[in-house]
Amino acid sequence: MATAPSSQVRQNYHPQCEAAINSQINLELYASYVYLSMAFYFDRADVALENFSKFFLRQSHEESQHAEKLMQLQNQRGGRIRLHNIMKPDRDNWENGLNAMECAFHLEKSLNQSLLDLHQLHHTLQFHPRCYKRPYFIFSHCHVVFHCVYKPQFLYPFIS
Repeated sequence: MATAPSSQVRQNYHPQCEAAINSQINLELYASYVYLSMAFYFDRADVALENFSKFFLRQSHEESQHAEKLMQLQNQRGGRIRLHNIMKPDRDNWENGLNAMECAFHLEKSLNQSLLDLHQLHHTLQFHPRCYKRPYFIFSHCHVVFHCVYKPQFLYPFIS
């Protein structure tokens, strides 16, 4: 298979940044797929937990939007989008709301860790002339993570 020619708009974009963004895109799409599975599990007639279904459907759409924003970033920087096969969720039966929420919690932790790793990569390469200067998406995405970890009162003002 021939490699695609380099983009004419590509400038100062480190290949490690491009690969990390592609990895994050695929992880966001996987998360969207898992949340979609959860949403329609709880929408089944024999389960019928409508609010769980709505919640997970919103989460699925949100993760899909994150992937789209990253794809836009990749195109703007002149990178190439490399999509992989999306793995199926580990299970089809989410059993109950508590189990699904625990799985969602672990999924969000892995998404956040991946974003923090992406942010760290940026800082490692920030003085490298081929790395992008301002990863707006990453900063905006990690903003809530930062405040949850370092300033819990940001999200929960009643915590002293």
